Amino acid sequence: MTDPSSPPSPRPESIIHHSKEQEARDPPGTRSDSKETSAASATLRTPTRKRFAWFQRLGAGIVLDVKARAPWYVSDWSDAWNYRVVPATALIFFANVLPGIAFSLDLIETTRQYGVAEVLIASFMAAFIFSVFGAQPLTIAGVTGPITVFNKVIFNILEKEKNPPIYLHFIGWVYLWGAIFHWVTAILNWCNFLKYVTLFSCDTFGFYVSWVYLQYGIQVLTRQFVPPDSPGAQGTLVSIILALLMLITSFLFQSLSQTTYFHRHVRRFLADYGMPISLIATSAMAYWGRFNATNPLTLPVGGAFQAAGGREWLVKFWQLEGKWVGTALPFGFILWILFFFDHNVSSLMAQGSEFPLRKPPGFHWDFFLLGVTTFIAGLIGVPAPNGLIPQAPIHTASLTVMGRSPKLAKDEEQQPMSTSASRAPSIRNKGREGSIINDSEPQPDPTHANRHEVPIAVVEQRVSNLAQGSLCLVLLSGPFLHVLSLIPRGVLAGLFWYMGADALRGNGITKKILYLIEDRALTSKYEPLCKVRKSRIVLFVGVQLIGFGTTFAVTQTIAAVGFPVIILLLLPIRTLLIPRLPFTAEELAVLDGPTASPFTMESVGGTL
Repeated sequence: MTDPSSPPSPRPESIIHHSKEQEARDPPGTRSDSKETSAASATLRTPTRKRFAWFQRLGAGIVLDVKARAPWYVSDWSDAWNYRVVPATALIFFANVLPGIAFSLDLIETTRQYGVAEVLIASFMAAFIFSVFGAQPLTIAGVTGPITVFNKVIFNILEKEKNPPIYLHFIGWVYLWGAIFHWVTAILNWCNFLKYVTLFSCDTFGFYVSWVYLQYGIQVLTRQFVPPDSPGAQGTLVSIILALLMLITSFLFQSLSQTTYFHRHVRRFLADYGMPISLIATSAMAYWGRFNATNPLTLPVGGAFQAAGGREWLVKFWQLEGKWVGTALPFGFILWILFFFDHNVSSLMAQGSEFPLRKPPGFHWDFFLLGVTTFIAGLIGVPAPNGLIPQAPIHTASLTVMGRSPKLAKDEEQQPMSTSASRAPSIRNKGREGSIINDSEPQPDPTHANRHEVPIAVVEQRVSNLAQGSLCLVLLSGPFLHVLSLIPRGVLAGLFWYMGADALRGNGITKKILYLIEDRALTSKYEPLCKVRKSRIVLFVGVQLIGFGTTFAVTQTIAAVGFPVIILLLLPIRTLLIPRLPFTAEELAVLDGPTASPFTMESVGGTL
């Protein structure tokens, strides 16, 4: 079994997508500093000798991804023998399944074509395929808000037709066209364009997703509103109380886990299980005393392993009339745009530079698998799953092993307490150029070193993803469906608020806005944003907020089906527009940067 805290093992050379000529110029394990070399990719560059030589490299990205990940496949299972897998499974199960069901409530009630069983089947299918066959098993895939909006808008468009086609047959063709675009993208190595995805795009899209969570939390409650004098009015009030209680208790447990109170194992327990405990406890409150008498609205469920309306699981979409097959094509293209950005950004964020990962990724192969899941979703009539934000990075964070900084521990071993204490006054008074220790910054207290833990490893394995997906399948059985039907919708609204607010708190846009309103007297001089002119921060954030506002506004209209196009436009805005604005290179380096480490980006040809 591989110890997750052990030093990183040598990375397979097959993950480095350089040509043989480039490898001859660069020594093994090094990267050239030139712009041409950093952007070099055997799956992206066009050779000059043979005009159609690019055709010979079809699927090269897929092959290299599989070769890179294959040596780690056995350890992906053996490394799961670690306690971190248990809380990660519990946390991501509640964070994936319940929001997926809540996102689908409007789709379920509007179309009558989907049910809770369809959402659970979609979540299980995605978890099984990506955990067993994927190159990036840390990425959590499931039913998201954007795909439910996409499906609902298509239903509304078809309903306006005089002779509308069968909805699931039309969606089946939309998903099939989308799957074909996925496969073509993977085979032509177009995932290499992910090198243009930076924190600018990720923060903007993450900001949008966070507000979608907050919006859906409100919608879950507003759908329960009834006239004040009706019998269900008290149930609506209880739902609001439960939503607030879920939000407050979740943040309370999270806040306690970040304090100096209790033993560190207790704090870690609160961080791991605070949200599931809050959800269970708040749900139980609905059946206590007078709350129970109000009968708050709960989740709707059907029969065990039964599709909505008693239909067959196989959707015979090939029976659709020819003219509708052609009409489904542009919708399939829009679906491809949505998933290309949404799923790949989820994967990038799950493998962000803040996580000490050591196993290679595989974007091309995973996007090919996403085409497979999209096709199966249309075949059995379930919402198409894809990468989840913020669940994907939450999953990686929950698998992170925390410990003391190796550098701090080494410094303390080399410099005993007595020596450092005797020399502290002279160092503090003298100061050193380039050091953060000077007259205005006191030295850190070595006795408090244990309080400051940093990520030292990640339990990179496949079991937690597979386990949470398998629990979705367990929920389809009769007894567990009954338990699921007991969860009040108000609790789900609180869960939406908690996940949305927590994602907003860690978003780059939010951090920049908070910096702008922060008291300068209390701002550290070592804050990187201090190197950027305030007007340039406002300009950069302003462009991001315009992108967010446009996307959010479009989703509130009948044109919501086209919102993925606006999201994709974030890439050319960053690469073409932002550099033309009055930013210096140093300012852009502070305001923006790669989402993932160079190691992760090697799968798509490196970073720009």
